[in-house]
Amino acid sequence: MSDPLPRLRAACLALPEVTERVSHGEPCWFVRDRRLFVMYADHHHDDRLGFWCAAPPGEQEALVGADPGRFFRPPYVGHRGWLGVYLDVPADWDQIGELVTEAYRVIAPRTLVAQLDR
Repeated sequence: MSDPLPRLRAACLALPEVTERVSHGEPCWFVRDRRLFVMYADHHHDDRLGFWCAAPPGEQEALVGADPGRFFRPPYVGHRGWLGVYLDVPADWDQIGELVTEAYRVIAPRTLVAQLDR
């Protein structure tokens, strides 16, 4: 399996005013350098490779319920509705791109979200 970090990075950095920096020992992506929306999780909290992202209300429960082999409730932020996505299983990069964009929509200010809808 190839390293998924470059693809995840590209999906995040393609969005308006996104920056990357290491936080809690992992690459993380922020809107306007302050609001976290995606965090890489490289065996930091368990033995799995994945990422955590903000999610619209109800999405975490729906995806984890439908496919717990690909999705999980992450520690620390799961109670706020964040979604965990495993990257050590075959990845659907179209879906991952959609999840990253949804995470951005949840966190970014309306003025930036509006740029996505042009």
